[in-house]
Amino acid sequence: MMVPSLVVVADAATRSAFTRQLSVGLAVLLIVAYGLGLLFSLKTHRAEFAGAHHDEEGETPWPLGLALATLAGVTVLVALVSEIFVESVQKAAEAFGMTPAFVGFIVVALVGGAAEMASAFSGARKNRLDLSVGIALGSAAQIALFVAPVLVLLSYVIGPTPMDLQFWPGAVVMVLIATLTAAFITVGGRSAWFVGVLLLMVYLIFAMTLYLLPPQVQ
Repeated sequence: MMVPSLVVVADAATRSAFTRQLSVGLAVLLIVAYGLGLLFSLKTHRAEFAGAHHDEEGETPWPLGLALATLAGVTVLVALVSEIFVESVQKAAEAFGMTPAFVGFIVVALVGGAAEMASAFSGARKNRLDLSVGIALGSAAQIALFVAPVLVLLSYVIGPTPMDLQFWPGAVVMVLIATLTAAFITVGGRSAWFVGVLLLMVYLIFAMTLYLLPPQVQ
């Protein structure tokens, strides 16, 4: 997803067309990769992604049909509530003079992912580290591999102008640092409270930088 931002085109006249064509091609590849990833984790290699069982005493599994219907209904409700909440919070943040980068990277991201974060926190409190990390990383992967590419493709149909995957340099650096940090933290399979403190420090450094960032460099 970062490739269009890292590739430099010398001829400014062809830069826009090149970036849009590259973004469309990469969007298709990312969606294909996301679909194959779901097939890999849910079908062909499902056992490798199964976490430890933590069934509570007396707990009975839901019927598949009821579980799917409940999941679909809750997903629709969460999406509606998040959309209303994000729009309200975004307007309030702009009224307080927050930069667009801070609103997009911090405020909207926190509010829009509140339901997923609540599930991740619940899993962490129950010592379900596999579930908690899986929710957090799965959400980020879904945004990068599915949501962003779909928005690029839909922008040619319903958007006022085509969208591309070119980000300003500061965003590229932050995404790369966040990706490397997540990889280093999760590769060991264990955690401690100070590791969480360091992760929060990285996040707060990004938040402070975006909050103080002049609008003209975003």
